[in-house]
Amino acid sequence: MIGWRTWLALSLVLLLPLAVAAAPAGQVVIAQGVDPTTLDPQWHEETPAYNVLLNIYDTLLFRDRDLKIIPWLAESWRMVNPTTWEFKLRKNVRFHNGEEFDAEAVKFSLDRLRDPELKNRQAGNFRLVSSVHVVDRYTVRVVTSKPFPTLENQLALRGAIMAPRHFKGKDKVFADRNPVGTGPYRFGRWIKDEQIVLEANEQWWGGAPKVKTLVFRPIPEHAVRVAALQSGEVDIAVNVPPHLLTIIERHPKLYVSKAPSVRTIFIPIYTYQFDSSNKPVGPVEGPTRDKRVRQAIIAAVNPDEIIKTVLEGQAIRTATPLTGKHFGFDRTLQPVKFDPDRARKLLADAGFPGGIELTFNSPDGRYLKDKEVSEAVAGQLTKAGIRARVRTFEWTTYLNQMVFVHKASPMYLIGWGNTTWDADGTLSPVWRSGNPLANHYSTDFDGMIDEAQTSIDPKRRLETYARAQRLMLDEGAVLPLYQQMDLYGLSKRVNFQALSSEQLVGVWMSLRDGK
Repeated sequence: MIGWRTWLALSLVLLLPLAVAAAPAGQVVIAQGVDPTTLDPQWHEETPAYNVLLNIYDTLLFRDRDLKIIPWLAESWRMVNPTTWEFKLRKNVRFHNGEEFDAEAVKFSLDRLRDPELKNRQAGNFRLVSSVHVVDRYTVRVVTSKPFPTLENQLALRGAIMAPRHFKGKDKVFADRNPVGTGPYRFGRWIKDEQIVLEANEQWWGGAPKVKTLVFRPIPEHAVRVAALQSGEVDIAVNVPPHLLTIIERHPKLYVSKAPSVRTIFIPIYTYQFDSSNKPVGPVEGPTRDKRVRQAIIAAVNPDEIIKTVLEGQAIRTATPLTGKHFGFDRTLQPVKFDPDRARKLLADAGFPGGIELTFNSPDGRYLKDKEVSEAVAGQLTKAGIRARVRTFEWTTYLNQMVFVHKASPMYLIGWGNTTWDADGTLSPVWRSGNPLANHYSTDFDGMIDEAQTSIDPKRRLETYARAQRLMLDEGAVLPLYQQMDLYGLSKRVNFQALSSEQLVGVWMSLRDGK
C-alpha cells in the first residue's frame, strides 16, 4: 500500500496564494488569439478555453509554478491498491452559487465527464475509470478497470468539479453558458467573439485574488494584438510574433516574458477515416492512403528553415510530437532528414510521377504565426511535386466542424499543449483510435498505448512509448514541426511570469500599483 501523500500546513501556506486584508482591486485584460469554443469544462480540449475555465473551476489536484502536482480540492490522496485511488477532500468550500463542495460533487462531476450520452471530449482520457464511490462526506474513491498510473496527471489538468444542483439535468448548451465552480473567479458575462469577464471570488478557499476583474478578449491578428497592448487596451498579449518583440522591449511601459512551451506544433496526416462518432470507416480515400505518399510529405518539408525564416528562431525543432520534458520522450529519435529528391522518388514509386494535389487545412490566429507557417509548408511541398492548397479557418469552425469530426483530411496543422507531462497526454487523444482527433488506425499502436497506460513499471512504460512513437513515425501518420516558444507582451503595471504550461492563472497575477 502506498502511504498518504500529505502536506504540512506550512507547505500549503507557501504554495497557495495568501489571504490578504486588502480587497481585490483593478482589472487585467488578456488578449488571446481566439475565443474559446465552449465554457463547458468537460467538453473542451483547447488552451484558450482552459485558461478561462481554470479560473472558474477547481480540480482535485493542480500544478504549481514549478509544474509539480499539489493538493487543490483534494487535501491528500493515496493509492489503496493498483486499481483504487482515495481522495480526502477540502472542507468548508462552496461553489459560486452557494452549494457546498463535498464527495457527492466529485462523484457527480466525474460521472458526468464519463457519461457516454454527453460524448465529452475529455472522456477518452478517463476511459480506464470504471466507477466513483462516495466513502463519506469528504472522502471519495475512484476505481479503475486496470492500473492507471497517470490518473494524478489527468486530475491535475482535467476533471473540473461542477456544482451538482446547478447542472443536474441540464444540457451542454446550459453548461456552455452558465459556468459555476469553486474557483477564484466567478463567471460574469460572455459576449461571443468580444470578451469574457470574470469577477474575483473573495470567499475562495485559497484566499481572495489580488486582481478584481479578468477580461479575456479574442484578437486573432498578431499586429492588432500588439497594437492593443501598446495603446493600453490590453495588459497581456499572448503569442507575440518574433518580429514585434523589439517594439515591446523598447516601449517604456511594456515588457516581454517568455518560456519554452509544453506545446508542439505538428501536422497529422490522415491514414484512416473515422465518422463523427469516432467509429472507424475505412482507409482514407486519396493519395495519403499510401504510406509512401505520407513519407514523401514528411521528407519534403524543412522545419529548420521555417523556424529560421518564419519564426525567427523562436522555436525548437522536434523529432516527435513530444517535448524533451515529457515522460516517454524518446531521445534517440532524430528528425526526418529534409530530402525533396527522396520525396519525389517516393511519389513516383507510389504511382504519382507527376506529383499530387492536396488540401492542407490550418487555423488562422490560434498559434504563433500559424497561417504563415502553413503557407511556408505548402511552398516547400510544392517544390517537391506536392501541390498543396492551404485553407484557413476561424478557430471555432476549425475545431467543431473539421478537426473534432474528422473532416480535416488529408492533413491539417494543430498544436498540442500536453500539460499532463506524460506521453499518454499526446499520443492517446491524437492518435489512438476512438478518440476525437485520431485519424490513424493500428491495432499494434493502440495496443502499445493501452499497455503503457496501464503499466506501473516506469521502465516498461518508457520502452513502450518509444516503440509507439517509432511506429507512428514509420507509418507517416504525423509530420512533427517544432516546440513552440511562448512569447507574451505585458504592461509593466502587471506582475506575470510566462509558464511552460501556458496557464493564465488569475491568482498568480497582481498589479504593481495595486489598482
